[in-house]
Amino acid sequence: MTDFDAIDALLAGARQEAPLPPVDVRRALREGLNLSRAQVAQALGVSPSTVGGWEAGRDPSGEVREKYAYFLEGAQAKVADRAADAADTPDTPDAEEDVEPATADDETGGSDEVEALASPEPCVLCGMPARHQVAGFPQHLDPADCGTTTPAAPAPEPEPETEPAQATKSAQATKSAHATKPVRVVPVGRRMQTASQEPDLIASAVAAALEKHSGDLEAATAALVKKAIPDAMALLDETRKGGRYDVVAHPWIPEILRKQTARGADRIWEARPKWARTELPPGLHEVTALDINGAYLSALKTHLPIGQLEHSTGFDHDRRRAGVHLITPPAWDHEAELPNPIGNRDEPGPLWVTEPTLRLLLRLSGPKYGLCDPPEIHESFTSGATEGLLEKFRVALKEARDRAIAEDDDVTLEYVKAMYSKFVSTMGESNYNRELYRPDWMHLIRSQAFANLWMKAFKAHEEGLTVVRAMGTDELHVIGDWRRVFPEGRGVSEVKVKDTYTVGEEPDPAAEDD
Repeated sequence: MTDFDAIDALLAGARQEAPLPPVDVRRALREGLNLSRAQVAQALGVSPSTVGGWEAGRDPSGEVREKYAYFLEGAQAKVADRAADAADTPDTPDAEEDVEPATADDETGGSDEVEALASPEPCVLCGMPARHQVAGFPQHLDPADCGTTTPAAPAPEPEPETEPAQATKSAQATKSAHATKPVRVVPVGRRMQTASQEPDLIASAVAAALEKHSGDLEAATAALVKKAIPDAMALLDETRKGGRYDVVAHPWIPEILRKQTARGADRIWEARPKWARTELPPGLHEVTALDINGAYLSALKTHLPIGQLEHSTGFDHDRRRAGVHLITPPAWDHEAELPNPIGNRDEPGPLWVTEPTLRLLLRLSGPKYGLCDPPEIHESFTSGATEGLLEKFRVALKEARDRAIAEDDDVTLEYVKAMYSKFVSTMGESNYNRELYRPDWMHLIRSQAFANLWMKAFKAHEEGLTVVRAMGTDELHVIGDWRRVFPEGRGVSEVKVKDTYTVGEEPDPAAEDD
């Protein structure tokens, strides 16, 4: 085959992607059929947040685009048919016809249709694998199979007789105690459930993987890590129920946050530290390389912009907002003892940095530290921000991680680690996560992890340790009694030893005598 034949074959095999209606029409068609995002997502084999992204302006590709286009085309025809039927139907029913009263399902736009699931999914009530769904939500059909079923309480033992007045007082106290303990409920889909019934998606996924692989820990771990990204998005959906903001919207982003080439990077500087001390006092020194646990997990608690980034110019910094900033960083005169807060950057002049880096520089330039001059802000892209946007998501992952460590559960531990690390690394322009497109968040979370590491290096320095090296998000090398500064352990607020080694040379006694 010649080169021209290959080109002809390529052109012949190329096909045009299925057309999609405008963004505002997509949501209107779904709502016109009284379908929830969850129902559409179930039919297309994606998550509800993915459907939300498509309705916010992001387009699917490949086979799933064909399916979505087919659904929208069918929905458009269905809506048109309903409109035609409504036009032909008299406004008032015939006297002879029985008019059915409206039901709760009519009002909510759903039905209690029972469907069998191809594979078990977490029950919305108890979180354990269920084989059926009701009204689009996985659920056990038999209450006896559901983990929320409360076992019958044993018959109470006869209480000793009490005086009437004492019995009355006891009853009143009991009644008062119950009155002061309301049941907390949360919305799940169309239903309400008690907070204690919130499904544990992580435990359910681990249990299902172990069952599928007949208890093979290695195979179950590999399978869980492979699906860590969609599972993290499902957990995000679960923890965001009832939230005030839609975190899966895909707003317009400035060009500085777009990759300059297909395999290149954008223009945001994350301030990743890669620093090593150049000189040490004479002698032989024992160095401890400390591992900072759950660096990205802790960094999920950072100021994240909620909506579309808006442009501004000038030096002022509004702490109620967050985003990226074009700054001229200050000179750093402490390179011999501490890494530069903006990382290893040799080129002078302005650069785009993230919110955590800017806040760190402003903090270090303040009267408490006085380590540098304030950075000069030229322009910014910011939005109203909050530290709590991913807080429930972070807490769910942290609690699962803590339980896994306490129970020596390496399967869950590796699964959770993959969930939060891949969640952070794929929320930008990634082919592995098309549900959440917030490259600004990705840069902010990463640089928050770097800022956290820098503050640990500074704390070690302030407490009299000699900082030897700082790398990435989780590696800090120090000389001295580090245990009086940092708690040791595997928790996210603790550190563990990665390595110990020696540097330098023992002094030569003969040279000292001379």
